[in-house]
Amino acid sequence: MSGVPRVLIVGATGQVGTELHRSFAGFGELVAVDRKTVDVAAADQVRDVVRRTEPDVILNAAAYTAVDRAESEPELANAINAEAPRVLAEEARRRDALLVHYSTDYVFDGTKMGPWVEDDRTNPLSVYGASKLAGEQAIREVGGKHLIFRTSWVYGPHGRNFLLTMLRLGREREELRVVDDQHGAPTSSIAIADATRGVVEKAHAGELGVPENWTGIYHMTNAGATTWCGFARAIFERGADLLDGRKPRVEAIATVDYPAPAKRPGNSVLSNRALEAKFGVRLAKWEDALEEVLVRLRRAASAAAGSGR
Repeated sequence: MSGVPRVLIVGATGQVGTELHRSFAGFGELVAVDRKTVDVAAADQVRDVVRRTEPDVILNAAAYTAVDRAESEPELANAINAEAPRVLAEEARRRDALLVHYSTDYVFDGTKMGPWVEDDRTNPLSVYGASKLAGEQAIREVGGKHLIFRTSWVYGPHGRNFLLTMLRLGREREELRVVDDQHGAPTSSIAIADATRGVVEKAHAGELGVPENWTGIYHMTNAGATTWCGFARAIFERGADLLDGRKPRVEAIATVDYPAPAKRPGNSVLSNRALEAKFGVRLAKWEDALEEVLVRLRRAASAAAGSGR
């Protein structure tokens, strides 16, 4: 790739898409589409937007992420998480464009004792995990220049996520019961977007060599690990000033005490060694990433107060 690239961001108003729009400012000509302009469950609309915009880079941040609801909506989950990526891959290959796609830790069953590496055997426990795995497989079958980043427990200052839910519930309740036997790495949308730009810049500049040297699947999460309970406690400790004076207690419970339609892996900690070795990209510790998001939320709250909203 050379010259000023045209970058198509699909799912531009979601958690990751919003941060990609911020992070890629100044990189090239950005074209952002969201569900109001493109129904990613409709293959013809997905194909049409690529052919109309003629991008050099496609950042696919669109996804069906309602893990429990996917159990009752498998067709929709697969249309968005599997078929849309296939179409994007086909169109990217036709144009010799780079496709960046995001997948999930939920492609694994959680039975491994240590961090998962990219070539560990996949065995999703849920419709959501299976649909994301199908998306990975579809892109790899099509071929072409692509980067698939598996991430985990995504949250940020925008959209619907665990952090914002905990802050809301923390203002409403004296006590919360949170699962403490599922292990993973909370990963901020800010960190994902910035790491993605770092990799894409190197690919665009030709610093990585021929695509065959770097195309593939990589794990991309903030460093370290915790449980959902540990994450909740960190949110309340570090974001105490955002709780309207409340100090909610967090009771640790087991997964069996919180039944849900979709099964979750007990251990979904991902190893990021390949990402660092191939691209020199290393994401911050999850605690530091949390602080960065909380700073963003404080600024937004201050700006809202200053404008009288």
